[in-house]
Amino acid sequence: MSGGEQTGAPMRAGAGKQAVVAALTERLGRMRSLVVTDYRGLTVSDLQALRSHLREAGVDYLVVKNTLARRASEAAGLDGLAAELTGPTALAIHDEDPGLPARLMAEYARTARRPEMIRGGLAEGRLLTAAEVRQLADLPSREVLMAELLGTLEAPISQLLSLMEAPMQALVGLLEAKAQAAA
Repeated sequence: MSGGEQTGAPMRAGAGKQAVVAALTERLGRMRSLVVTDYRGLTVSDLQALRSHLREAGVDYLVVKNTLARRASEAAGLDGLAAELTGPTALAIHDEDPGLPARLMAEYARTARRPEMIRGGLAEGRLLTAAEVRQLADLPSREVLMAELLGTLEAPISQLLSLMEAPMQALVGLLEAKAQAAA
């Protein structure tokens, strides 16, 4: 018996593919960034290790069929992505930090000595070349940038407080010196 006969409903030939396209379209619709990679030359164990490393950081690594990925990208309004979908393709996708997939994939590409594995990507809806993905990877994380910004904003306030306290400290020092001289 076929799967359709067991359930009593006839199976449609493209039902599985449509489900994949729908799931990928939904995933592409909510992502903030992705990196398009070529996994050619990676062994199964390399792919498993890469997936595990990315998963630990909250990045999904999806090996996709180009035709289905093109359909999903068009349905998600990411028409420019189709040009990058050639050959063995996998997508590193993250919903929050736009630079995280780029940093992790650039690090992996450097370690594995495979800079050509990064084909391009998307960040905040903007199509990126492979060189731009590498530039994005070199930027500090959002947390580091926020800490630097807070430090930059805090420095003038600290300097102002120090300037305002200086005359008071000088007066206190002068009064203590006068009190010691009188005693």
